[in-house]
Amino acid sequence: MARNEGDKLPEGTLLQMTQDGPTAVDLAQYATGRVAIFALPGAYTGTCSTQHVPSFIRTADQFRAKGVDRIVCVSVNDPFVMGAWAKDTGADKAGLTFLADADGAFTEAMGMNFDAPPAGLFGRSKRYAMLVEDGTITALQVEDSPGQCSISGGESLLAKA
Repeated sequence: MARNEGDKLPEGTLLQMTQDGPTAVDLAQYATGRVAIFALPGAYTGTCSTQHVPSFIRTADQFRAKGVDRIVCVSVNDPFVMGAWAKDTGADKAGLTFLADADGAFTEAMGMNFDAPPAGLFGRSKRYAMLVEDGTITALQVEDSPGQCSISGGESLLAKA
């Protein structure tokens, strides 16, 4: 069952690529304060790279001005890919954090997992964005199709912040 506004963020451990290699991130501790989290089907994929990530790079300063402490991108990928993608997109320089849901456990706990065999995608995340305040989901915007990026983009979520 998918999580909704008012629900607690699921517990879990994601991986962040650091200078010392992959580092475990306890989501319960990381989601304190106000956090914007956006999730997408995969690193280096079309809509994810050309629309979703750039929308949060463009709006990062505006989120911070509205009191958002962190902007986090989550994808069912390994931490090495997520680390490289953050650098390649410039998201790291914009202050966005890319976290790998390597085994898809967080995505599944969110109720946001899907498969798209024709595209070679299995166990991936739906495209969505949410605001989380001290571990509680206060706004959640889920796309109807993984190829769309309208209600889950940075500008749309910013309007809810």
